[in-house]
Amino acid sequence: MLALGFVALLLSGCASIETGAGYYWQSVTGHLQLMRAAKPVQAWLDDPATSPTLRQRLELTQRIRDFASEALALPDNASYRRYADLGRKAAVYNVVATGEFSLELKTWCFPVAGCVGYRGYYDEAAARRFAATLPAGLDVQVYPVPAYSTLGWLNWLGGDPLLNTFIGYPEGELARLIFHELAHQVLYVKDDTVFNESFATAVERLGGQRWLQEHASDQARDEYRRFDARRQAFRALTRDVRARLLEVFEAPSLGDDERRQAKAAVMERFRTDYARLRESWDGHAGYDAWVERANNASFATLAAYEDLVPAFEALFVASGSDFPRFYQAVRDLSRHPLPERHDRLRQLALQDAQASAERLPSGPHAPMTPPAFTHPD
Repeated sequence: MLALGFVALLLSGCASIETGAGYYWQSVTGHLQLMRAAKPVQAWLDDPATSPTLRQRLELTQRIRDFASEALALPDNASYRRYADLGRKAAVYNVVATGEFSLELKTWCFPVAGCVGYRGYYDEAAARRFAATLPAGLDVQVYPVPAYSTLGWLNWLGGDPLLNTFIGYPEGELARLIFHELAHQVLYVKDDTVFNESFATAVERLGGQRWLQEHASDQARDEYRRFDARRQAFRALTRDVRARLLEVFEAPSLGDDERRQAKAAVMERFRTDYARLRESWDGHAGYDAWVERANNASFATLAAYEDLVPAFEALFVASGSDFPRFYQAVRDLSRHPLPERHDRLRQLALQDAQASAERLPSGPHAPMTPPAFTHPD
């Protein structure tokens, strides 16, 4: 229990911490229940009551888990060698918040974990109760999280388990999630959510691409291409919305009432553009709920997972596309003060973008940039 009390200070990458005995207690008991529900994957495979579908998925996860350590140099430990069915749709529920005219996440600061831009609960109702206590005027969001990382601190207790909350993901997404959470065990920097999540997202993208190329079936690759095409189109849309919101929030000539009206107009256009984009998705409705409840906090959370990813990908290439060298380069970078490490990453991304532009053909046959919201197919 003492060790689990310590993990209440550690939940990261996808969950968070708060001071106060009640909050720590729900963190301890929630994680303890999760650990108790988990048993070794082999025990599930040996159980005749395990369904064929679950059996197949568990076998797949172990191939992905082996690949993570052997090909991506991610930690080889107890994590993702056990499985638990929590009987709910999410591992935890995160609360995030921003100002009415801001895309900066409110942070909560704690020992060990440092300052993080979210606060996690194992019970959705508790998360919503806390969200309701936040000051009026904030944009607040509560969203389900399928997995979180304990940063490797509890591998001696069995590690982070596979969960029913993501076991059914398409193969490419399942691999990416496992790679993302293991990346948090490679490096976690206090007080820098954007750095941590962008690094883990870069690892999941790089590793997921390699897994699909080397091990996935044609069917899995096709399934992932369709899934990722929708995601990339949606991300292009949300990046454009973030840019327009920032223009509104930073315009010095606008008063609060004008800013509020302009913000509402941006959000109305966003939903119109999304509806048009969705028409080409053959009925796919996976983003509908997100769009319906979207606010500043929603867009700020996306930014935390995306903003520095191109820079980390450029750093990977600069490291010879070698994962151990890449991880060491990221560790070296993390030792710089926060503003400097972000500036260095953004400069690296800019240099990479300029180099890519110089490699493009010029003249009348140069490729044209497609409209932001056209379907990638």
